[in-house]
Amino acid sequence: MICAPPPPGVSSGMRLKSDIFVSALIRRVFAQGGYAAVLRRGAEEAGAIFIRQRSRLGMESLYGPAPQSFLEDAMPGRLFEVRLEAVEAEAVDQALAREIRFDPDCWVVEIEVEARGDLFDVAGS
Repeated sequence: MICAPPPPGVSSGMRLKSDIFVSALIRRVFAQGGYAAVLRRGAEEAGAIFIRQRSRLGMESLYGPAPQSFLEDAMPGRLFEVRLEAVEAEAVDQALAREIRFDPDCWVVEIEVEARGDLFDVAGS
């Protein structure tokens, strides 16, 4: 059976379930010598994922799901955007509190690595 390619803007693959993506992210962080933990467990199938990155210098960055407009030509998977970069922990706490009030089914994953490298895809990088 030969299938036609999907129309432009439609992904041909399925996105990983949130719990599988989070598990894989945590394993990759540990494999690179970093630390990772699930701070909030969300919906297993399709919960939004927020990644809190801590550095040794005490600054933090927050990554959240990229808007759907970024996903048109993206590979199947998850694409993130920088929500906050190199800020104090309180700013990240406040942003996450707002996100959790808006979407109580979201995930929050903390990673401690100096550079995210290729751990996850970020729009515009």
